[in-house]
Amino acid sequence: MRAAAVLIGVPGSGKTTVGTLLAERLGVGFRDTDHDVEASCGMPVPDLVRQHGEARFRRLEREAVRTALAEHDGVLALGGGAVLDPLTRRLLAGHRVVHLQVDLATALARIGGADDRPLLAGDPESRLREVFRVRGPLYRQLARLTVTADADSADDTARHLADALGAPAGPRPCDAPGDPA
Repeated sequence: MRAAAVLIGVPGSGKTTVGTLLAERLGVGFRDTDHDVEASCGMPVPDLVRQHGEARFRRLEREAVRTALAEHDGVLALGGGAVLDPLTRRLLAGHRVVHLQVDLATALARIGGADDRPLLAGDPESRLREVFRVRGPLYRQLARLTVTADADSADDTARHLADALGAPAGPRPCDAPGDPA
C-alpha cells in the first residue's frame, strides 16, 4: 500500500496539524505514528521516553512506521526523529515523502517550553538547534517534496501541498448536485 503523503519534519513543523487538514482536502484518512506508539504501549510518548528510554521508543516507532506504511493509504505523519533510524529510512523508499520545513524561531514558538517533549527538555533552543543540524540533511535526502510551513497558516500550507501533490479539484462552492452546468 502507498500512502498519499508521508510528512516529516522537526518538532513544531506542523506535521499533525497540516496533515489532518491535508487529509481532509484529499478525502483520505490521517494517521500519526506517535499516536500509534501511544496506543500500542498504553502511555503517552513523553512518559514512554522518560520511563523506558529513547532506544525503546525508537524501536516501537520503527514498527509503527512499518505497520502504517503497510496498512494506510492516506496522509501519514511521522515523529520528528523517525528519520534517525536507518531501517525506517529504508521503509520510506518509494513513498511520497514531504518535508515540512520551518525555521528555528517558528519551531521554538510552536513547541513552547517543550514540557511534553522530553528530548528537547532543559534547553529547548540548544536541543532544537542540534535537531536541525542532525536531522536536516536526512529530511532533505528523503523528501520528494519540501514545503515551507512557517509563513502561511496550516490551512494555506495544506492547500499548497494538496496542489503540489496533484489533488483533484473539488466541486466549486456554487455547484450543487443536479444543477445544470
